[in-house]
Amino acid sequence: MIYAVLILVFVPTVILIGMLEWQDRHFYIVSALIILMATLPFLIVFERRRPLARELTLIAVMVALGVAGRAAFYMVPQFKPIAAIVIIAGCSFGCEAGFIVGALTIFVSNMLFGQGPWTPWQMFALGLIGFLAGLLFRGEIKTKLRLFLLMLYGALSVLVLYGLIVDTSYVFTSVQQVTPAAFLAAYASGVPFNLIFAGATVIFLLILAKPLLNKLARIKKKHGVFR
Repeated sequence: MIYAVLILVFVPTVILIGMLEWQDRHFYIVSALIILMATLPFLIVFERRRPLARELTLIAVMVALGVAGRAAFYMVPQFKPIAAIVIIAGCSFGCEAGFIVGALTIFVSNMLFGQGPWTPWQMFALGLIGFLAGLLFRGEIKTKLRLFLLMLYGALSVLVLYGLIVDTSYVFTSVQQVTPAAFLAAYASGVPFNLIFAGATVIFLLILAKPLLNKLARIKKKHGVFR
């Protein structure tokens, strides 16, 4: 409950404060605050025990996979596996870890692709995809129907959630005059890119979801993590 409030209320509030009060000049501070708000509740979940190093290592590995995947496909605009990897992290580790993996993947990979006022919006969008994946699809993929539903979620979450949030950020961070026409133009121009990203997410989930989730399930069982 605490984590949901932080994700759905406080993170957007911090982004809006950075946009309205700081005119997007302090996006590094906003990004750091998002990471802080994502991390603290994750530690609260483990308030009865300290998080195992192996749990933090697994999160770091998934972030590294996301960053490497984004870098590997840098020549193909929007055709990236990062959303699929974040969704898999959420399914395997839970909603808290899903948001952290999504937010950190964007923040770290933008060190390569360019930081800017768009970074907090991207962090929130991809983190939210991982968060919801952890709520809706916790566990292994044991049936074709479950895999189909996961791919459907991947397509819709990227097309609607990520696309809507990031396209909205473009209006607030790059357009001189914010008008309904500016929003319509941003959404219309973003459709092809969002479709490519959604299609890539479906393809990578089809390829990676079942083997990665099964492998992570064995690791969790063997080392007693993320119970």
